[in-house]
Amino acid sequence: MIAPWLLAIHIAVLGYWLGSEFVINSTYRYVSYSGDMPFSERARLMEHVMHVDQHVRYALALQATVGTALAALYGYIPGGDDLAIAAGVFGVLWLAFIEAVHRLRHSGGGKTLGAIDRASRYVLMAVLTGVALKLIGGGWPMPEWLRWKLALFAGVIACGVGIRFALIAHFRTWAVMAREGPTDGTNAIIRRTYVRATSVLVLLWVFIAAIAVLSVWKPA
Repeated sequence: MIAPWLLAIHIAVLGYWLGSEFVINSTYRYVSYSGDMPFSERARLMEHVMHVDQHVRYALALQATVGTALAALYGYIPGGDDLAIAAGVFGVLWLAFIEAVHRLRHSGGGKTLGAIDRASRYVLMAVLTGVALKLIGGGWPMPEWLRWKLALFAGVIACGVGIRFALIAHFRTWAVMAREGPTDGTNAIIRRTYVRATSVLVLLWVFIAAIAVLSVWKPA
């Protein structure tokens, strides 16, 4: 049966997600507090951060689609094998879209693709919250611990959105630094932005830890 293998993947992806977040945060901190480093080198490292951020996006897509397949196979939601297969196909297409958004982000249609990508996160948060509150699938044989897990997953995605809002000041200031060179003032803004984004990231880690606890504990 494929369900145990999917469950193993589901667990592994959680570690993959956490590891990616740690790498992103540690590299971003290094860049933020390296004001004496040549800006070209800092910019190269920031580009690396953007590449590593792709792994977080991959993890989100994998968690959502593998989790949906597992829920269908275990009978928590209707659809059974057909829904599990559909989730797998959708997951492959979603990963391809994520890659396209990244590779085409500097192109003419990059902003449109980025907007679609952001909108999809709001839709996913709404669906997860709706299922958690029984506004969607209130009659499904889904245990309460799993509904709580979905609510926490929505919180994880919300934190990801919050981090991007926190980083708006970074990208604006970074563009100024690229044009005019870094100053004590702009470096201070970058450091403050790092602190704000990291504070949201800590909450994201708390949500992921709670998801792991619920997955093992499965309270009645």
